[in-house]
Amino acid sequence: MRIFAIDDEPKMLRMLHDAIAEAEPEAEILAFSSAADVTEALPDPEKRPDVVFSDIELPGMSGLTLAVKIKEAAPDTRIIFVTGYDQYALEAYRLHAHGYVMKPVDAAAIREELDQIPHFPKPKPQTLYVQCFGFFEVFWQGEPLPFQRRRTKELLAFLVDRKGAACTAEEIATALWEGETDSTKTKHQIRNLVSDLRATLKKIGMEDLLIRRSGVLAIRAEQIDCDYYQMLSGNSDALNAYHGEYMTQYSWAEMTSGKLWFEYRR
Repeated sequence: MRIFAIDDEPKMLRMLHDAIAEAEPEAEILAFSSAADVTEALPDPEKRPDVVFSDIELPGMSGLTLAVKIKEAAPDTRIIFVTGYDQYALEAYRLHAHGYVMKPVDAAAIREELDQIPHFPKPKPQTLYVQCFGFFEVFWQGEPLPFQRRRTKELLAFLVDRKGAACTAEEIATALWEGETDSTKTKHQIRNLVSDLRATLKKIGMEDLLIRRSGVLAIRAEQIDCDYYQMLSGNSDALNAYHGEYMTQYSWAEMTSGKLWFEYRR
């Protein structure tokens, strides 16, 4: 684990460094006395931090502004602010900081913050994992789930986007075929896609993921592990995994993508 310790006051920086070293003896600790030194280190992938403990009151650039630059260069970095002023707490959490430590720091406080850093859930061996950030992808037992048809995968993506809400054939057709809702051919295609999706899920023992009744289709959202759902639930690592891209191969996903950008990245 590589940890940045940042403080412009030599005494406080030494105290912070020693507290981190005591709390996490195996860590590689890089100490910085200025934001400029940190930004110079960020372009080098070998120097990017896993965790940052940063003072908020820094000369030339505030710790909050520096945090934004760190997130831009290394989105998965965990940021924990260290300060003597608690009025910054709300702004810190807006930046998806993982913690907030008051000065003077000690090893116990550092250890407590490190222990509370959430670990992004990895796909469980028997869990269907759905990736919405970037390209939409589906994994079973850590391997990509094969789909016989491109549209079958897109149908599942649309149902995931709806978060378990019931979808009519007209809504599905509007998204997947851009408005061809009254075509007999389109309705026949939807039936084939549903049948194909059910068969694909049946192969992995998850055919009950689909709910089909009274002319509507939905999924049991609680049965999948999904980065999008985790972010909506407030998972900090899922928030950090979102870089502004959502199901980028599907034009109908642009509405959700815009909402996420407005709420989480603006």
